[in-house]
Amino acid sequence: MYRLAAFDMDGTLLTPEHRVGPETLAVLNQLIERGMTVTFATGRHYLDAQPIMAQLGLRGYLITGNGTRIHDEQGQQLHATDLPPDIAEEVLHTHWRTAASMHVFRDEGWLTEYAVPEMLAAHHLSGFSFELTDLRSLPAFGNSKICFCAPHESLIELQGQLREHFGSRVDLCFSAYDCLEVLPQGCNKGAALDRLSRHLGLTLADCMAFGDAMNDKEMLSGVGHGVVMGNALPQLKLMLPQLQVIGHCEQQAVAHYLQHWLRSPHLTYSPEL
Repeated sequence: MYRLAAFDMDGTLLTPEHRVGPETLAVLNQLIERGMTVTFATGRHYLDAQPIMAQLGLRGYLITGNGTRIHDEQGQQLHATDLPPDIAEEVLHTHWRTAASMHVFRDEGWLTEYAVPEMLAAHHLSGFSFELTDLRSLPAFGNSKICFCAPHESLIELQGQLREHFGSRVDLCFSAYDCLEVLPQGCNKGAALDRLSRHLGLTLADCMAFGDAMNDKEMLSGVGHGVVMGNALPQLKLMLPQLQVIGHCEQQAVAHYLQHWLRSPHLTYSPEL
């Protein structure tokens, strides 16, 4: 029996309207009642994810910033990883050949030079918002991740520039088609979940996980039982063909899967994709 369940938020637990459906909320509470540790693993900032969980009355561990932060159920920070200062300095001060907007995440919030009001729709539950600032004036210390937002094709070109410049000194991942993230080397949801599991006296083999994007790859491939959403990025499905694919987040597929698993953990689940 698995003892910890880890959930990506956007595209997995949350509907396309960035809400948690009633069936999903009910089954999460069932897991908690049965003694399972529930963990939310997201690219969102802690100041964004924690209020959402609080509004829903859910208690769980939080892996945020794609693994750069880990908090316990009481909000105590268990782990933090930042970009090395020299790398943050280079990302912030290099003139990249791109029209992508740059967004910096620090413990105090989300900082950018570009007002993109349409990006706020995803944060309507928490009220989390960007603060306009001169990014080149930011300190080199304390930057957990730096994101570039643009159409996917533009980000593919930028990804090549970043790889040529930094090599293996950073991790690059697409948390969405239109969002490319620069993360500390070796920092991802899978590594953070491994750290949290060991903190709790567990191993990744004791965990199940659900996700839909490339920033979920290490987590899904590392746990004892990984589940891919039907609406997942095609690249993720191609890279993890051994994992079961379930339904769409719009239909609260995680809830349907877990309802079946709680009733019949040893029977195969057949989703309606």
